Amino acid sequence: MDAAQTIRDSIADVTALRLHRTGDPALGAAVGTVKTLQAKRFRGTYSDLMGSPSFGPAARFFLEELYSDTDYTDRDLQFGRIAGTLQTMFPQPAVTTAVALAVLHAQTEGLDQDMGRAWLAHADAATDAARYTAAWRTVGQRHARQEQLQRVLAMGTDLARLTRTPGLRMMLRMMRGPANAAGMGALQKFLEAGFDTFGQLSRQRGGVEQFLTTIEARERALMDQLFDAEPVTCETQLSRTLGQAR
Repeated sequence: MDAAQTIRDSIADVTALRLHRTGDPALGAAVGTVKTLQAKRFRGTYSDLMGSPSFGPAARFFLEELYSDTDYTDRDLQFGRIAGTLQTMFPQPAVTTAVALAVLHAQTEGLDQDMGRAWLAHADAATDAARYTAAWRTVGQRHARQEQLQRVLAMGTDLARLTRTPGLRMMLRMMRGPANAAGMGALQKFLEAGFDTFGQLSRQRGGVEQFLTTIEARERALMDQLFDAEPVTCETQLSRTLGQAR
């Protein structure tokens, strides 16, 4: 399947999920709550990185582009509309990253919608941490969670690799006007922000590797805890993490 079709299919999946939530306001509100809680959890888990001059920009980029509760409808509409011309306007490494972003986005939306349903089913939980833990275990899908994390890590690796492509930053800068005129402004913004963020991190010896290793270790520890720890232990730790969010 070519890049354009993969993007179209991924965005179609996301659009279908959104339309379903439009017809089910309670589910839509629950998914929104789950997304907000997950963004807060990310800020708590990485409060040290957020405040770091070295890793802060990369942590904020991951939060805003991959773990955020932001409404990406406009970006998705652009992706779906321009999928066919993407391959002719952007260099191949950037196209590969765009495809990976679309696939990750579709998988994340699907898991979040499942979490929203489970969130509604556990309305009697005493705290948000207890409710989230119960919802997570109801959804299950351990393999999908592990795959989602691998895609997040691969996104960071791809963005770092882009910074080593000779002349690509200049090419992206020159494409800013044409990309905006062609309705690709959101993708252009993502690529430029990712390039600049990971370009800065790449200038620090071992910076990218250290950042991604930290993300992987903490996210895997969180997943293991949510799946396997005693509920009270998991809820206590999650409550503490949420309290550290800034």
